[in-house]
Parts: sequence; C-alpha cells; structure tokens
Amino acid sequence: MTRVERAAPRRGGKRSGPPEPEFVQLLTPEGERVSHPDYSVDFTDDELRGLYRDLVTVRKLDAEATALQRQGELGIWASLLGQEAAQVGSGRALRTQDMAFPTYREHGVLYCRNIDPIMPLGLFRGVDQGGWDPVANRFNTYTIVIGAQTLHATGYAMGVAKDGKVGDDDETSEAVIAYFGDGATSQGDVNESFIFSSVYNAPIVFFCQNNQYAISEPLERQTRIPLYQRAAGFGFPGIRVDGNDVLATYAVTRAALDNARHGQGPTLIEAYTYRMGAHTTSDDPTRYRVASEVEAWQAKDPIVRMRKLLEKQGIADEEFFKAVDEQARVEAVKLRERVLSMPDPDPVTMFDNVYPHGSPLVDKQRAEFETYHASFEGSH
Repeated sequence: MTRVERAAPRRGGKRSGPPEPEFVQLLTPEGERVSHPDYSVDFTDDELRGLYRDLVTVRKLDAEATALQRQGELGIWASLLGQEAAQVGSGRALRTQDMAFPTYREHGVLYCRNIDPIMPLGLFRGVDQGGWDPVANRFNTYTIVIGAQTLHATGYAMGVAKDGKVGDDDETSEAVIAYFGDGATSQGDVNESFIFSSVYNAPIVFFCQNNQYAISEPLERQTRIPLYQRAAGFGFPGIRVDGNDVLATYAVTRAALDNARHGQGPTLIEAYTYRMGAHTTSDDPTRYRVASEVEAWQAKDPIVRMRKLLEKQGIADEEFFKAVDEQARVEAVKLRERVLSMPDPDPVTMFDNVYPHGSPLVDKQRAEFETYHASFEGSH
C-alpha cells in the first residue's frame, strides 16, 4: 500500500438518517464512542471536561462578538459557529513549538494558543492591526486575502526543514499548520503551496475546514471530487475527518503533525463541518441555502454530542454544565466591556511602525496629513 492509501479514511460507526461521507469519526452525534483502526484518543475525564469547556467558551465569545457587530461596535465579524470542534480539536493537538497560520475565522485556535480573545476584536473594530506577537504565541496574524496564508506557512515550513528542526520527538522539532476553507482550495495560492510543500517535503499540515460554502457557492460547484483526494495529485496523503467531532479532529491532526515533525512531509486534512451562521456579518445565508439543511446539521452540533458523551459516561453532572455556562457568560461580559472601553486611535498613528528605522517619504506624508487635519480645527 502507498502512503496515500494508508491515510484513506474509513467509516466510523453506524449513523441514523442520510448516509454520511466517508470520514474518520470517534464520537457520533448521539454521543457514542466508536473505534477506528488508525486513530484513537486516550483522554482523562478532566481532559474531556476541558474540551467541553473550550467548545462552550469559544462559542459564547464568538456569539458576543457577533452581537457587538450587530450593535455597531465592530466593523465586521466572521463567526465560527458550528466549527468549534474543528478548531478546538486541531488547536489542542498543536505542541508548544508548532506554528499556526490562520485565516480570519480561527478564533477557536487563537483561544487554544492562549492568546487574549480581545486581540481579534481590536482588528475588527478598527483600532489596531491585531496586537499579538506571532512569534511568541506561535500563531500568525489573521490573513484576510483568501489562501495567502498557505504560501506564508509553506515558506515558513521550508525554513524549518532547512534549519534542521525535524526528525526528533523533543521540542527541537517543529511542525506548521495552515488553516483555510473549502473556497480557498480554488485559489492558485493554495495549489502552489501544495506543490512547493510536496517537492520540498515541508513539515506542514494543511487544515481545510470544509464548511460547505465558499461564501455563497456550495461545495458541488467547487470540486468534482472530495477535497482531501486532491492531495494525491500533489504526492502527499489526504484524509477526511468528521469536523464536528472534537476527538477525531484532535487524533487526526496530532498524527499529521507528528508525521510532519518527524520529517514525513505534508498532509491535507479535510475537516467536514458546517458553517451554521453567515460567512461574515455582511452576508445573508438565507439567500442561498434552505432552513432544512441548517436543521439537519444542527443535529450534528459538536457541543451537544460532547455533552451527551459526558452525561452517558457519568463524567459530568448538571452542576458542571451550569458552571461552564456561567463561566463562559462572565468571560463574554468581560470581553464586551473591554471592547466598549477601547480608545479610538489618533489617526496620525497609522504612520507609526511603517518602517523600523523611519522613512523621509513617510515623514513627509505624516506632516501633510497633520497639516490637513489641523485645517479643520475650530470649524463646524
């Protein structure tokens, strides 16, 4: 068997309703654990409760950001509603030394990297450019240009390989993960990244969150084959995972990252999930999809299935669930208060930090800008 064939996903357990596509699954929508011949997890009860807490908190913070935008406090917001398991599962699979390259929707991964959740809201409020340190947090800044971050990630991964930081099991070996959506797979940037990463055997995992729509274009208008199968044409393995299953997402991502870190090259993961809300707050999904489709995916909710697992196995009780909800609510309230207290930046500060050592041209532009603004002082 070839490496690609070994990575091919298999069906994981019985399901009710319409048949699902082939993917790796460890937790059914009914909260039942199922086995898989190639992937497994061995979490403690505390770790399972922690994953549930992550899912609930990330969703609550995301909902608060959406509300803030609707109230005019943010310019725009890209919600992750429905994709929490794909992000938390993959985010928790990262090791401390690994580097992540997000799009503009990876708020759950950002949370897993222990970055203050206020950071992306400053960006979407328009008061800063996203204030976290990409190197210190091992999490690059948000990328708005569709697919561009895959090139950045590939170049970074090639550098990791050239620096000899692959091949060991300790913290000296690194892996890179690049996040993107199903629509981005139609971009030249993504396909070029596949080529370079394959040829240079770069230690990278391409993590595609297939949420079924590239804004308004459904998946069947984007590809003739399942997205994970595209990897074979570039010479590396692809695998599809149930993106609403946090356990399977963790297991598949951890295995792919380990392979990359050990010098086995790239992997494409297709996390099969669904965007429950709008593409962004400027989008109206009711114009291109029907309510019955959304309802069908609500039955596969990643948080509901994780709660069912905890209940069935006696790992958590009602008191625990209420405490998690309350903690998430408090964090969301604090987030709102911090957003509303953000000071508006002085417009002239946009000239700061353009060049590390200054620039005569920028200095001239700054002076002209200051003169222009001063001409309005005292006017009505």
